[in-house]
Amino acid sequence: MRTAIYYLSLPFIYLLSWLPLSVLYLISGLMYGLVFHVIGYRKQVVLENLRNAFPEKSPDEIDHISRQFYRYFCDLSLETIKFLTISQDKLKKRVSCDNIELLEAFKQKQQSIILVLGHLGNWEWAGGYLGLQNIPKLYAIYHPLANPKFDQLMRHMRTRLGADVYPMKRALRGMLKNKKTVTATAFISDQAPGRKNAHWMTFLNQKTAVFQGTEIIARKLDYPVVYVSVLRQKRGYYMLHCELLAEHPQSLNENELTEMHNRRLEQDIIRQPETWLWTHRRWKQRQKRKMQ
Repeated sequence: MRTAIYYLSLPFIYLLSWLPLSVLYLISGLMYGLVFHVIGYRKQVVLENLRNAFPEKSPDEIDHISRQFYRYFCDLSLETIKFLTISQDKLKKRVSCDNIELLEAFKQKQQSIILVLGHLGNWEWAGGYLGLQNIPKLYAIYHPLANPKFDQLMRHMRTRLGADVYPMKRALRGMLKNKKTVTATAFISDQAPGRKNAHWMTFLNQKTAVFQGTEIIARKLDYPVVYVSVLRQKRGYYMLHCELLAEHPQSLNENELTEMHNRRLEQDIIRQPETWLWTHRRWKQRQKRKMQ
């Protein structure tokens, strides 16, 4: 059944991908009406997340951000499909980095690094753009999809422009295997962790379990960690900014690096809230009270 769904969907996916972005954005406007007004896809989750994250904002302000988010969510969905066929030249025109030399310097020093970012802006286009640059060989860590055919399609999309991928559970193994190669490994670290791998901190005005995997691997390998902002400049155009968080993670206190990169992401979300993935049930975990 899964295979049949894949082969029935594939022509439609590629047909969309071959359309110009100008046409895709017209379709996105129609999608917004369907997703927001008719289906109401996860609308209550989005509204609850926004209210808790921005308690100082009025109901009208929350409603405005939610509508902006859904418009962007539809754009992002179609931009992701476009990523299947977009050319190198077109991607370079739509994504840029104002200080790519920071990453190029690590390649010149033959130093592997870790990149950390969130589900903010178009992280797929950001990965494709970085894979085309003169930086250490890019590897992106990802969660394999349940449908093996769609998983194969996503891996093709993420690697066709020069990057490579590690499945989440094999990330450290892959990085150790490539230890003699100069690499940049990208972690998207704002997903909800399992309880065993959670550090609790205040994030967007609420107690939040945050993922520790980036810090654990960074400290084990002592690779420099660079935070990457992915901010939308205008529709279909993004600017990346790279910021060195730690040259030697082993010199930091426990959980210090985890809090650093989540604080930077929080700043970017506050700056551009409509481009973060609010449909995710990010705060479904609740911190257990310690026994007295």
